[in-house]
Amino acid sequence: MAGNGENAAWAVPGRGFLEVACDESGSDGENLTGGNTDVFAHASVRLPVESAATHVQEVRDRIRSPASEYKANHLLREKHRAVLEWLLAPAGPIHGNAQVHLIEKAYFVVDRAVDLLLGDAADALGLYRAGRREFGDELWREFLTAANQLLRVRNDGAPQEPVDAFFRTVQVLRRADCRTEVAETLDRLAMSRSRADSYRTRLVDGPTLIPVLNPLLPAIVNTAAFWSAGGRSVRLVHDRQNMLTPERIAWIEETARRAGIGFGGLRLVHSVLDPRVQLADFLAGIARRIASDELNGQGDPALTALLRPYVDPASIWGDERSWAVLERTRAQERSPVR
Repeated sequence: MAGNGENAAWAVPGRGFLEVACDESGSDGENLTGGNTDVFAHASVRLPVESAATHVQEVRDRIRSPASEYKANHLLREKHRAVLEWLLAPAGPIHGNAQVHLIEKAYFVVDRAVDLLLGDAADALGLYRAGRREFGDELWREFLTAANQLLRVRNDGAPQEPVDAFFRTVQVLRRADCRTEVAETLDRLAMSRSRADSYRTRLVDGPTLIPVLNPLLPAIVNTAAFWSAGGRSVRLVHDRQNMLTPERIAWIEETARRAGIGFGGLRLVHSVLDPRVQLADFLAGIARRIASDELNGQGDPALTALLRPYVDPASIWGDERSWAVLERTRAQERSPVR
């Protein structure tokens, strides 16, 4: 990626790795189909602390809000459009030094359900793209909701009710039209009840270390993969999150190493104390809004064009139309780590 003249300062002196600061936007826990947002964004910034502080201060000077802490919403207000465009522009302060990993939540649910029940996620994209077209919004929404309930850890009803509800929905889809291009996938899902029962039994027996539906953990692994692609080891500095317990950080590190990612560890900080994390927070919130608008057919072409250079090609995105305008062309792409 082309830089803006500050690239010589990414490396941590004498330690042999890049230090990249991260934050997220769009976290609704495990409620991915009925929450407040339909996109999850994990942003990362590689800049020296001093440079990041200067850029954050310039944002404040340009917006001139009395707020003690600035968030992405400040930049997304129409009256601050010029500041938003300056931040993302090719000549702006973070271009070439920032990245955002996007996750379309509804597709993530289908991807995780297919992977759990069929042993791999190979058929998830075809099922997702054909689902609404073949079955209509109402039936497809019922399927997404049932899949979400099946996978989420929390369940306030009978232990097996999410399993029953999911397979009832699968049968409804099968009856709706057995001639669809996804009929075979639905048939295989219908025969996967034993896997679903085993999964729910494990959840009843005790809490799981890695919730299947939480997008933050795979997003962090993918962020490390992105920045280490050139052969350097990367260390992530991340805004504090309740999800990031020592045990889960250990899982992230082990998963990254198994995938051949040069990962030097994860350090948690308070965002207000690290201006690099504040810039990542800006980018995450901005990217989530722009991507969500595109997903819902309400995109702003100028803002989407400005965001495109930051989008990780390995983002987990199922909607074909919106991805065609969000996707950044890259000579060497990689598969996402889920």
